[in-house]
Amino acid sequence: MRSHDTLLLIEDDEVDILTVRRALRELGSNCTLLVAKDGLEALDILRDSTMPRPSLVLLDLNMPRMNGLEMLRAARDEELLTTTPVVVLTTSAHERDVVEGFNLAISGYMVKPVDFRKFVEVFRVIDSYWTLSELPV
Repeated sequence: MRSHDTLLLIEDDEVDILTVRRALRELGSNCTLLVAKDGLEALDILRDSTMPRPSLVLLDLNMPRMNGLEMLRAARDEELLTTTPVVVLTTSAHERDVVEGFNLAISGYMVKPVDFRKFVEVFRVIDSYWTLSELPV
């Protein structure tokens, strides 16, 4: 991730949050990481004009209160994520989740690997994509 980037991780599992932090460290990233524990908290962050705008959102699907797809629908309805790329990073490999995610204009869908080395490789791919991509200003 570019050092000036802000990444919003929407994830309720503490182990997965720590794994993301560890993967970012391993990749040498010093981007700002914001964490929301569910969709409602994520919407609060996105609506807060005092918070830095994320240049990338990593979205888990299986969360309490408001799941990832519900949050994404609400954010798209309010245009909160109109130009912000969203990558789903989840344990669900269900075809209906993949299709619904892409119908909501996600940029990618990745299943979380259990093995840390493979998890870092997933982040390496995300990092490469984001480093090479042109993002709207």
